[in-house]
Amino acid sequence: MDIHEYQAKEILSEFGVPIPQGGLAYSPEQAVYRAHEIGGEKWVVKAQIHSGARGKAGGIKICSTEEEIWQAAEELLGKRLITTQTGSQGKVCHRLYIEAATDIKRELYLGFVLDRAMERVAVVASSEGGMEIEEIAVEKPKSIIRVAVEPAVGMQPFQAREIAFALGLDKSLVNQAVTTLLGCYRAFRDLDATMVEINPLVVTGDGHLLALDAKMGFDDNALFRRPNISELRDKSQEDPREMRAADRGLSYVSLEGNIGCIINGAGLAMATMDMIKHAGGEPANFLDIGGGASPERVEKAFNLVLSDDKVEAMLVNIFAGINRCDWVAEGVVQAVTKIDMKIPLVVRLSGTNVEEGRRILKESKLPIIMADTLAEAAEKAVAAWKKATGK
Repeated sequence: MDIHEYQAKEILSEFGVPIPQGGLAYSPEQAVYRAHEIGGEKWVVKAQIHSGARGKAGGIKICSTEEEIWQAAEELLGKRLITTQTGSQGKVCHRLYIEAATDIKRELYLGFVLDRAMERVAVVASSEGGMEIEEIAVEKPKSIIRVAVEPAVGMQPFQAREIAFALGLDKSLVNQAVTTLLGCYRAFRDLDATMVEINPLVVTGDGHLLALDAKMGFDDNALFRRPNISELRDKSQEDPREMRAADRGLSYVSLEGNIGCIINGAGLAMATMDMIKHAGGEPANFLDIGGGASPERVEKAFNLVLSDDKVEAMLVNIFAGINRCDWVAEGVVQAVTKIDMKIPLVVRLSGTNVEEGRRILKESKLPIIMADTLAEAAEKAVAAWKKATGK
């Protein structure tokens, strides 16, 4: 689960990370009022969407007058911003963050991520802030500092000092850097985060460190014990199909292809998508219906996959262990009968009660293409898609 910049800043400030003064606005009137509260002569109006690279997409405006703030807010609210991270569909801005403009002397990059290979929290820092970490890695790889945190003892002050000196910070800023680094680590650890990023972390003209932008992501599986974090979720920023799937206990990820997939088990789902690609097709989604797939659950999965207009054929691939093929077959028949499907459907069943499941499908007299193996199912799905669409 991702959260907005202003939410990440509020959290990090509670852990001692310094942030500029700012406030939230939902209208041009509120934006102007927030600027009055903050004071000063210059302000930054920031669109709040779950994406980086907002500045390049016109989502960040520097303003010097009330009129400029009003115009910027009016332009950004309700606007669909398309960035390098959102894809062509973009994300709609429904809220703004008004912040005091900062006199920037230097920009740094700071990130905390979970390194699954090392099974450690990894600190990634660079003296080249303001750029995406991918760009830094390509253009200036030598500027990247990597430090692994030993989970038994957590991040130590000496590690934070080493990072501060490696970033070339003046000794007068080292204590501030240590506070910022340790605060970010504690926020990461204590809130079950998967990512904390400050980009840029700036050195101001008057010799202070400030987190000018912040991102945080959290482990969905730990939200049950973090209700205060769960409440920060903004569903308007999520894929509506993925959101509906999560609310119904299904694991769904939207992809760019045309062949819809309903599969049980993440490993089998990945293998099925690979086989579809191998057969010359493109999967439209990843969907794992889980081990206890009742007929009703299968029907919900059908409705979810078919809500994607790109889907032009469907493949159901079930290997039943805990599950039962006859349950899945009943769900398929139930769904196809209700929905009146207009696209080709390939079903491959294997495992518990497979003969009963196949009998249910055959006796339904529905136009369902049967397959015995995963490879055969993928080939038939791609062939049926090509025949139906002429592509």
